[in-house]
Amino acid sequence: MNLHHNPSQENWTGRKAVQPEYWHQVVRVSPNLAFDSSSDKKVGILGYAGEEGVHRNQGRLGTGEGPAAIRKLLGTLAFHLPESLSLFDYGDLFTQEGDLESTHQAITDLTYQLLKSNHFPVWLGGGHDLAFAHGSGVLQFAQENGKKLGIINLDAHFDLRPLVDGKGHSGSPFYQLASNHPNEFHYLALGIQRAANPKSLFETAAQLQADFVDMEQFTLANWSVVEGQIQAFVDQVDALYLTVDLDGFSSAFAPGVSAPSPMGFAPELALRVFDLLAGSKKLISLDVVELNPTYDQDQATARLAARCVEYVLRKNFG
Repeated sequence: MNLHHNPSQENWTGRKAVQPEYWHQVVRVSPNLAFDSSSDKKVGILGYAGEEGVHRNQGRLGTGEGPAAIRKLLGTLAFHLPESLSLFDYGDLFTQEGDLESTHQAITDLTYQLLKSNHFPVWLGGGHDLAFAHGSGVLQFAQENGKKLGIINLDAHFDLRPLVDGKGHSGSPFYQLASNHPNEFHYLALGIQRAANPKSLFETAAQLQADFVDMEQFTLANWSVVEGQIQAFVDQVDALYLTVDLDGFSSAFAPGVSAPSPMGFAPELALRVFDLLAGSKKLISLDVVELNPTYDQDQATARLAARCVEYVLRKNFG
């Protein structure tokens, strides 16, 4: 079953320049999942153009168009990464006839292959069910290399909901990871909104020994406390997987998501987190999820997603 679409150069356009000054001039489009096998460190970009998980979780549809929208805004950004760092776009994974599980397995395998071939994976979503597949690949790689992996999720939701009819969805990725890897599940959620998470999910978080900072505490005014909690988590692990759910941002900044909220955090706070994680030199993988272009306004959410990717990579490799 072919679940892959080749990348399109049409997604990488922008201002013309004689020298390579913008992302669209630097990213290499590589078809047929032909991963660069050199020993050099590089970035591998893949999209998850799927929303079956959102459908199962009763979210509003449109996230399948997210990866292309993010690429188009990334392409216009000025490029400030090291010239020695190669960036490859390897295309998109999608879902056929509601078979989310096959897509998840393919994403897990590809993530592992990217890490094994010295890539820094960047997944663009797409529903947050991506985190189960992405996280499974990162966990496999970390375990093989004797590293304790920490998962940090910027999100309004725990995403620790149980399966529905035995199937995963966009609200269950970290429950699935915890179930499949009970001894290797180390999780910190930032920006949790109590109005968006019933008491049962707080109980699940406690049972799984998941750490979190709720929205009332996750503020710039409280940064010294938040920083201490993040740093304590980072100090206990050897590697980090960062997942950014755009619905954690206030809808003033991110209207184009599956589950918008006016009470989310601001970009300035997310940048503080990105700085801290990049400074740890433990970050090995990233995804940005839940962009829904159908509901976006003036591409504000797509721009935010692109800037998150650019900032994390620039701070991590700069």
